[in-house]
Amino acid sequence: MSAVAVNQQNFRTRLAGLGLRELTLIPALILIGFVGWLNNPAFLTADNIVNILQQSSELSILVIAETLILLLAKIDLSLESIVGFAPMLGAWLIATDPSLGGSGIGLNPALAIALVFVTGAAVGAINGFLVVTMRLSPFIVTLSILILLRGMTLGLTNGTTLFDLPDSFLYLGNAKWAGVPASIWIAALLYLVFGIVLRYHRLGRALYAIGGNPEAARVAGIQVDRIVWGTYIVAGLLAALAGLMLSGRIASVVSSQGQNMIFYVFAASVIGGVNLNGGRGRLIGALTGVLLLGVLQNVLTLSQVPSFWIDAVYGAIILLALIFARLTGDRSADN
Repeated sequence: MSAVAVNQQNFRTRLAGLGLRELTLIPALILIGFVGWLNNPAFLTADNIVNILQQSSELSILVIAETLILLLAKIDLSLESIVGFAPMLGAWLIATDPSLGGSGIGLNPALAIALVFVTGAAVGAINGFLVVTMRLSPFIVTLSILILLRGMTLGLTNGTTLFDLPDSFLYLGNAKWAGVPASIWIAALLYLVFGIVLRYHRLGRALYAIGGNPEAARVAGIQVDRIVWGTYIVAGLLAALAGLMLSGRIASVVSSQGQNMIFYVFAASVIGGVNLNGGRGRLIGALTGVLLLGVLQNVLTLSQVPSFWIDAVYGAIILLALIFARLTGDRSADN
């Protein structure tokens, strides 16, 4: 290999090590924000910024969950269905009018909230069992669970929307702490906690090691199966939390809740630099990916761009992110 080629490779490695993909999203955010302000001065108002952050909070928590799974070189497509099914089950048990889609049981809201989290953890445990113990394909397993839960969500209420729910059940999505929506505080806290764990705790290092080379991780004494299983459970809990927050924000639980969110989760993860082959990625990158999508959607909405064009823009951004990853030496763009 020539000296020039070696220098180019070293340069690419240093750029990847500095987190160039994450850093480049910051000026992109500023540029999109500037364009949004030029198009509509209302973009930079405090209310609109808070609105962007609140609407991105549920997605950002799902991105944390999926990032943990992706670091293990696994995948979980069922997260979006947990967002719908877990709170729907809780709301269905709370609702007292069967004619409006309720169960008629009138379950205590506190128990219903606990059941939402138990449901998320149970789905994660099932995913983990099928992937770890049964050695089934994570893609097929979680796709099957997604379809199953989506059908159960529709079947519980015959496709109706459950509303007029207790304030305590909706609290996480509509409460404000210090004048800021609680969902923003929760998402920020989770990013801080999981960011610290991934960077400094041995469990975080174990996730990267498993995603990089699971057999080498086993030889090093890491309990690979237990960690993979536990990560699926944590991901299910986070998805259930996102579902509760979304239900609170819209003050109801709709039968299509969470539908297609997994596409935006992967979009944020990819443009944020998370390696789909495992072992590489940072939560700060995933967070900037979420913010980029949120800001872009808000700018396009204020510009009265039809929603289907927004989805097309998301797809173009993913392709550009993969191309950029390839040019900066991230080999995950080859697969």
